[in-house]
This record gives sequence, C-alpha cells and structure tokens, in this order.
Amino acid sequence: MAEHDITPRQLKAMMDMDPGLYVLDVREPHELAICRIEGTKTIPLGELAQRFSEVPQDKPVVVHCKLGGRSAKAVELLQSQGYSNVQNLAGGIICWIDEVDNSLTRY
Repeated sequence: MAEHDITPRQLKAMMDMDPGLYVLDVREPHELAICRIEGTKTIPLGELAQRFSEVPQDKPVVVHCKLGGRSAKAVELLQSQGYSNVQNLAGGIICWIDEVDNSLTRY
C-alpha cells in the first residue's frame, strides 16, 4: 500500500465512527449504475479539476474508484490544491466488495 492508502476495513470503521465522513467516488456514471458505496459523493476524475470547490478542505476525505488507480490520481490532484487530509481506498470498490459488502455487484 502507498503512503496515503487505507484498507476497506479501515474505511468502514471510519464511516461507522463518522457517518458524515466525506467519501468521494471518482468513477464514471455508468459504473455508478452498477454499484456504489452508500453515502458517497460523486465527481468523475475527469471533472475533479473543475469541481474542487465541492470537496471540503477542513475535514478528512477518502477517495475511491474501481481498483484504486484513478482515486490515487485524484488524491494527488487534491494534494496539489492544498488538501492535506486525503486518503485513497486501496483496491477500490472491488476490495470493498470482497472485504466489507459482498451484496454489491462486482464488475
């Protein structure tokens, strides 16, 4: 895992402790139609640079995608804009399905 990565189980624990945790899904709309983690916000990676203002700078942010690659890029983008408390869900929603919620559709 990279420095800013967290595991699905760590994210689940964070969400249980703070239901208002800002979890950002950077997947595309057609992927969201297949499955999504309840309570997440959505900004496709290609739109993030134009929508930074929607992401709070004053609270923790966890970013995810399907496998972790796009969300790692999103973490880098956010950090370049001064976001300091940003983490990437290692393995993306696929690992979330495997480790936390296997009721979601795997794709």
